[in-house]
Amino acid sequence: MCRPGVLIISHGSREPNWVALVDESVNQLPLQDTIPVAVSFLEIVEGRLIQDGIHLLEEQGVTDIIVIPLFVSSGSTHVDEIAYALGVKEMADCDTDLEPYHIQANIHYGKPMDDDDDVAQMVWDKVRSLCVDVDQQVILLIGHGSIYEGFRERWEKGISSLALKVQAISGVRVDYALLNPNSLQERTEYWQREYGYQVIVAPLFLSEGYFTRNVIPERLKGLSYRFSGQALLPHPLISQWIGRQVQVMLQRFTL
Repeated sequence: MCRPGVLIISHGSREPNWVALVDESVNQLPLQDTIPVAVSFLEIVEGRLIQDGIHLLEEQGVTDIIVIPLFVSSGSTHVDEIAYALGVKEMADCDTDLEPYHIQANIHYGKPMDDDDDVAQMVWDKVRSLCVDVDQQVILLIGHGSIYEGFRERWEKGISSLALKVQAISGVRVDYALLNPNSLQERTEYWQREYGYQVIVAPLFLSEGYFTRNVIPERLKGLSYRFSGQALLPHPLISQWIGRQVQVMLQRFTL
């Protein structure tokens, strides 16, 4: 008999609040009344790593684990190496130190957030208070990006599509830049020099941390811009997005 469970995987952080925000979003899911749900992290959060989550679900009799990679882009090497370590693919497309996990259950691997409509709405909700003169402003989506061939293209595909969706929702011009390879300063200066626009910086990161507090401000040092520093979390649509992914995955096999 098939017994499904859900494993939500995020990166992890040394900041307790970072972990708490992920937990809070998952705790808002109604799923936990019907099927087991576990939250695990790729690294750092001892006792709650991916193997811990697998064991927790299998101990509850779960035969089919729906894995939701809570990452903002398919261009993340972490999404790829986790898929490999879970046995979803034979080889990783990147170098990885991850060893295959010990798994008895069947794995059903979902997709990261990419250009989902809910993500576009979250981005707009985080910056709308800064957009007071839409004819003279541009929203600049900032993603982590990747220096690796193939992964950079996945980043660009997802974030460029997301930019168009945010633009459709907001009515504000939207562009994007990546930290790897770094195009943040160039895109900011472009909009200011060519059009005289005020740049609204919108970080495409799951939660606030080192990149939103340190890296982005450092890369923009000496430039004029508006920046709330707010990442996607907290936002109720994170829970909605996770719930929809789970429902889609549940339809792939018979309960």
